[in-house]
Amino acid sequence: MPQTTRENPEPHFALGRQMTVEYYECDSATITDAPLMEKIFVNAAKASGATVISSDFHRFDPQGVSGVVVISESHFAVHAWPEYGYAAVDLFTCGENIDFDIAVSEIKTGMQSRSHIISSLVCRGILNGSGVERIRPIREDDDCHAFQLSWQTRFNETKARGFSNSIDLYNCEIQDRDSIEAAVREYSANLVGVIGKEAVSDCCIVSGADSIDFIRQYAGASLSGTVKIDGSTAYIDLRTEGFFNPHEASELAMRCFKSQYYRMQPNVRQ
Repeated sequence: MPQTTRENPEPHFALGRQMTVEYYECDSATITDAPLMEKIFVNAAKASGATVISSDFHRFDPQGVSGVVVISESHFAVHAWPEYGYAAVDLFTCGENIDFDIAVSEIKTGMQSRSHIISSLVCRGILNGSGVERIRPIREDDDCHAFQLSWQTRFNETKARGFSNSIDLYNCEIQDRDSIEAAVREYSANLVGVIGKEAVSDCCIVSGADSIDFIRQYAGASLSGTVKIDGSTAYIDLRTEGFFNPHEASELAMRCFKSQYYRMQPNVRQ
């Protein structure tokens, strides 16, 4: 609704309203599936009262989805990180007929998100009697510089000593002991190029009733993990002195174990 303030007695109008929503603990299989995500967002747009014009969703290699639904009132957009179970959503409308509450709920249900936060709701293109005001729709607080977009930057700025990454692989195609053991050896050998540390032991592989465990030591690093024989999941833990790129380590694991998608949990170590 237009508001009147003491400083500006005339009503103000906005050309559009924009809501950004953070979705957490989403189903990783869902948010790595571009056609399914497109269906979820098109349905959410229609349910909220929007008129859908077109849509375009793209799956990245090896995983991740970006997409946009163009509506006559503006757009719904998303970028998803399956490795974190997280999706960033942007809802923009220039009409009053869009029900954001319905859109937020429909998207949450579709992505099977366990929690969400509405991170911003702003008016864009504020009008007064002489046109569009030159004002900033969002005032960033003074602490915004504390958030980095790079794990390397975070590692450096926190003066960390080590780095770790827990990797969960899902729907692995290899489902027999020989293939799994070969994948373990391939991963542990190629990991040298990712972490920049030489192996100081052979890869120890222990075969159990329904899983295969493995461990290998490197100079200033360690690798351990478990792979289910049925190919459903593989769990990998990697710790190093110094920094390594967690995405490279995770994507290498995805290729070696032929998994459909992965999740990861990087952490700087003091």
